[in-house]
Amino acid sequence: MLSHQHFDISVPTVLVRLDRNPFHHGTLGAARSLGRAGIPVHAVIESSTSPVTRSRFLHSARERPGTNSSAELSALLNHVADEITDDPSQPVLAVPLDDVSALALARRRAGLVPRFLLPEQTEEQLLRVADKAELAETCAGLGLPHPRTELPDGADEAAAMAWSLGLPVVAKWSRPWLLPAGGGLRSTSIVRSLSEVRELYARTPEAGSRLLLQELLPAGRDLDWFFHGYVDSAGRCSTGATGRKERSWPDGAGLTASGRWTVNPTVDRTARELLDALGYRGVCDLDFRLNRATGAYHLLDFNPRPGAQFRLFTDPDGLDVVRALHLDLTGRLVPPHSPAYGRRFLVENYATLSLLASPRRRYAPEPGGTRGRTECAWFAADDPAPALAMGGAWLAHLLRKALKTLRRAVASRLAGPAASPAAPPARTSTDQLTPR
Repeated sequence: MLSHQHFDISVPTVLVRLDRNPFHHGTLGAARSLGRAGIPVHAVIESSTSPVTRSRFLHSARERPGTNSSAELSALLNHVADEITDDPSQPVLAVPLDDVSALALARRRAGLVPRFLLPEQTEEQLLRVADKAELAETCAGLGLPHPRTELPDGADEAAAMAWSLGLPVVAKWSRPWLLPAGGGLRSTSIVRSLSEVRELYARTPEAGSRLLLQELLPAGRDLDWFFHGYVDSAGRCSTGATGRKERSWPDGAGLTASGRWTVNPTVDRTARELLDALGYRGVCDLDFRLNRATGAYHLLDFNPRPGAQFRLFTDPDGLDVVRALHLDLTGRLVPPHSPAYGRRFLVENYATLSLLASPRRRYAPEPGGTRGRTECAWFAADDPAPALAMGGAWLAHLLRKALKTLRRAVASRLAGPAASPAAPPARTSTDQLTPR
């Protein structure tokens, strides 16, 4: 079992997340993972009132900058480093927990090191996988299975491409971190008509990046898999494993609500070969879907940072990808990753919604009845406060959504059928290609 003596606990960590999601359980997982090892953990997140700030393993939290500017983030991080260390030469580990933070840190890497410990990554390298359009090109260049993808240059061409792909299709913005907050645009959606395709393409200037259309791979039981790994400074990926998505939200198509550590040699080999081909360094989270028609696992998404469910792959000695990152960048030995097949990770709020939407089990039992410990995303016996805070915030969130829906229904009824324009087919949000 990894203990405090294995880590250089004189090196504190700053968790960095620029998105505004107060229910990002991966942030809490990182705080607990490093905090339990005796490492001082601080965070730059969306709010000082986030449920994550209730964790006893988080020493302090600062609000993120008002914009996604890498210059503002760099200045804030240097200020934080001065506050949390007495010696200006003392290194600090920075861990990005969303794509925009990973890109911002890579962009400013030259000005942040050596004060900050960061993997050897450039913004250009990360964009090859974080940008959805560039990921499609990367997969094509490497011969890696990927959903058929089109990049239209006009509304009519978008409609023609959608028709060629076969409706419904998946529509993605290539750089979702550029989407304006509160604009109603989703990073990924399923479009079911040509009029929807044209309407979505017309919002390209607002979105800030290109619209791409992808073939929709059929969803189904036991088709969604993921790989989490850490590639060390020497290019070795000794910490890495595959998991199966058992439940998701939105049901059958969204982020992982329940996952299990399950061996999948094909996904494991594919992920490692891709990391080698890219010369990748650092933590990664890759998502795959099996195409039953061809038997191929298609790479759907590549997140160049820890995935929200990274704690699933905590081995019996307590090693996970975030701990591997700290050990490696502080010059410590990263021990081999030991499998814990059957281990399960449960995200309480999203799993409840998934269960209510689909009570029937969506996955096959583990071969040989293999079962392991279940770790919850929010509740922990040694750190219960974040779960209580999340529960209150989640209830308030659901009530706000219910009131908003009720107001719309009342307004629609008061307007009357004659005054109401015909509604376009519903656009169903899906994160099946971008689990967090």
